[in-house]
Amino acid sequence: MNLSRIAAVQWLSFAVAVAALLYLLSPILTPFVAAGILAYICNPLVQRLCARKMPRTLAVALVMSGILLLFILLLMIMLPLLQKEISLFVARLPDWIEATRTHLLPQLQQWFGVSLKWDSQALQNLLVSHWQSADGVTGKLLPWLGSGGGAIIGALVSLLLIPVAMFYLLRDWDTLVAQLDELIPRNWHRKVTEIAVEVDRVLAEFLRGQISVMLLMSAYYVLVLWLAGLEFALPIGIVTGMLVFVPYLGMIIGLSLATLAAVMQFPSFSGVLWVWGVFGAGQLIEGLAVTPWLVGERVGLHPLAVIFALLAFGQLLGFFGLLLALPLSAILLVTLRHGKAWYLSSSMYRQP
Repeated sequence: MNLSRIAAVQWLSFAVAVAALLYLLSPILTPFVAAGILAYICNPLVQRLCARKMPRTLAVALVMSGILLLFILLLMIMLPLLQKEISLFVARLPDWIEATRTHLLPQLQQWFGVSLKWDSQALQNLLVSHWQSADGVTGKLLPWLGSGGGAIIGALVSLLLIPVAMFYLLRDWDTLVAQLDELIPRNWHRKVTEIAVEVDRVLAEFLRGQISVMLLMSAYYVLVLWLAGLEFALPIGIVTGMLVFVPYLGMIIGLSLATLAAVMQFPSFSGVLWVWGVFGAGQLIEGLAVTPWLVGERVGLHPLAVIFALLAFGQLLGFFGLLLALPLSAILLVTLRHGKAWYLSSSMYRQP
C-alpha cells in the first residue's frame, strides 16, 4: 500500500512538473503544437499512401505538397481582392480628401471655433510623394527591425518552423509512437492503450466537427455578405470560414478585408455597419451555437463546457491555449470517464 502511494505521489509530481513546463514554454511551443495537430490530421492519408507500397518520405512529401497547393489557392483567392481594393483606394483618395475638406472641416471649425487652412492639392501631392518614396522607408525600418521588429521576425520564424516540424513528425510518426509506447509502465499498458484509443476516436470526431464548422461558417459568410450587397462576398466568405479553425484569425482577416471592400464599394457608412453586423452575428453564432453543437456534441462535451474550455485555456495560455482548448478538453473528458468508472468500482465508494 505504501509503495502504491509513493508511486502515485511520484506520478502526480511528474504530471505537475510537465504542466508547469508547458505553461512556462507556451510562448515557443505554438509552432510545434500546430505542426503536431497538422501531422495528426494528415497521418491517416500518409498511412494510406504507405499501404500502397509508397515510401513514407515520398508520401509525406506528396501530402505536404497538397497542403502547399491549398495554401497557394487561398492566396490566389485573396491577392486579386487586395490588388483591386488597393487600386480603388488610390483612385478614390482625392475624392475622400475633398469630401473631408467640404464636410468635416466646417464641422471642426464650428466645434472648436478655430480657422483651419486646408489645401487639398498640396495634401494629395504630399501623399503621392510619400507613396513614391517607399524606397526610403526600408532604411528607416532597419533600426526598428533591430528592436521592436524582433517580434515580427520571431513570428515569421515560427511560421517557417511549422512545416519543418510537421515533416519530421509525419516521417517519424510510427517511430515516435513506438517510443512513447515503450515508456508506459507494463502494468498500466493495457489501460493506457485503451484510453489512448478512445482519445484518438474522440479527437477524430473533433476534427470532423471542426471541418463541418468551417464549411457551415463559409456558407454563412458567403450568403449573408452577398445579401448585404458586398461585391467580394465569395472570396471573403470562403477565407473567413476556412480560417475559423484558428481562433480569432479568421475573424480578424475576414473583417479587415470586408471592411476595406465595404468602404470602397458603399457610398455611405451604413453599408459598412451592415458588414460589421454580419461578422458580429457570425461570431455569436459560431461561438454559442455552431461550435458547441458540431464539435461539443461529437466529442461528448456539453456546449457550456466548450465555451468554458475556450475561455479558461485562453486565459491560462493565451493563443497557445486557444489552439489546444478543445483537444485537451476531449482528452480530459476521456480520462475523467475512466476515473469515474474506477471510483464507482473502488472500495472508497462502496464501503459503508
